[in-house]
Amino acid sequence: MATLLAFVALVAIVLINVPIGVSLGIVACGAIFLTQGTNALVSVPISLYSGATNFPLIAIPLFILAGAIMNASGISQRLVALAVALVGFVRGALAMVSVGTSLFFAEISGSAVADVAALGSILIPAMRRRGYPKAFAAAVISSSATLAIIIPPSIPMILYAVMSGSSVVQIFVAGIIPGLLGALGFALLSYVFARRYDLPVESRFEFGEVLRTLKEAAWALCLPIIILGTIFGGIVTATEGAAIAVVAALFIGVVVYREFNLANLREALIEGGIQTAVVMLLVAASSLIGIWLTEMRAPQAFAEGIMSLTSNKWAVLALLNLVFLVLGLFLHSAAAVIMIVPIVMPLVHSVGIDPVHLGIVLAINIGIGQQTPPVASVLMATCAIAKANVWEVSRVNVWFVGVLAAILLLCTYVPAVPMFLVNSFYR
Repeated sequence: MATLLAFVALVAIVLINVPIGVSLGIVACGAIFLTQGTNALVSVPISLYSGATNFPLIAIPLFILAGAIMNASGISQRLVALAVALVGFVRGALAMVSVGTSLFFAEISGSAVADVAALGSILIPAMRRRGYPKAFAAAVISSSATLAIIIPPSIPMILYAVMSGSSVVQIFVAGIIPGLLGALGFALLSYVFARRYDLPVESRFEFGEVLRTLKEAAWALCLPIIILGTIFGGIVTATEGAAIAVVAALFIGVVVYREFNLANLREALIEGGIQTAVVMLLVAASSLIGIWLTEMRAPQAFAEGIMSLTSNKWAVLALLNLVFLVLGLFLHSAAAVIMIVPIVMPLVHSVGIDPVHLGIVLAINIGIGQQTPPVASVLMATCAIAKANVWEVSRVNVWFVGVLAAILLLCTYVPAVPMFLVNSFYR
């Protein structure tokens, strides 16, 4: 009963527009005070500090900073130019360029919102000038940005790995095939819409133009190879790889492209600092409420409740998908991971679900949540950039969400899809 009341209180506080991290802290302190007394509050600062100082979590601000540096260093424009040169001869090419560039950008920043900020301001106006409907242009950018949640180095994946005690690298690897399938599905759907709207071809395929844009984007293309290659090869940890991402992005922006200066650095540090503060406040507050939930045996009670209904692994996965989807409607990605993972892990271990497999299932659910109102953080950010009505964009975006839902079902009930590379190289 205490757990249910705490959850209701949390939802009520969030609904009056209190930031989720602050809401978690208020509810956690109130719950500790009411159930354990004043003396228990002495340990609150220590719990907050311990929760935010886990070594793998250092990767989060570093990847956020790397994405912010990329935004200001001309990398995005060069990637777009290369993509146009490669697929410009296809009808509706700019939509496919959006998908391909988002896929690449996701491999560096790990943040869907950073993806939208970097590419939306470039590609949405370009699509509008070529006659693309505003709702379609926004839907393509918004849905493609969600690939950052599935493709490594996803920030929610890092959070999940820390909260569940899983391998960050293995969860990263498990996201590769689902992410590529998502990109392929989005590209095919974009082509269908291009035929429907009779969208134009951008240009003829010219090998010389491909070579020219490839030469300009060569350094940018090295970034994911350096970052992910060293992580997957076991040379560095995910945290060390994030540090390499920052150094490499700075080198390319300052030395190679020479479009990154002290003013850009200041903006990148401020942007990265703000995003990091939001995430780390959530992490610290979640650690506090997680300790209280453990002492109240809430995870065990949740597991026992589900096990009383069914112990079938596939049925449990269906129920967890339902829980994840509902939470995704109302919570941002980091908050959803932080709130649900400690509660479901005892159940996951009890029925024999691989934690890495569950991590990918959760990531795709979060991606769907980013596109579905009322919260829909990525969709809202895209609509703000496009100056488009959320509900008009949603009517188009529902088809892209359908692609994500199909990949979710595939990854949930055919574990070999996300787990193939993990089992091949790490087990």
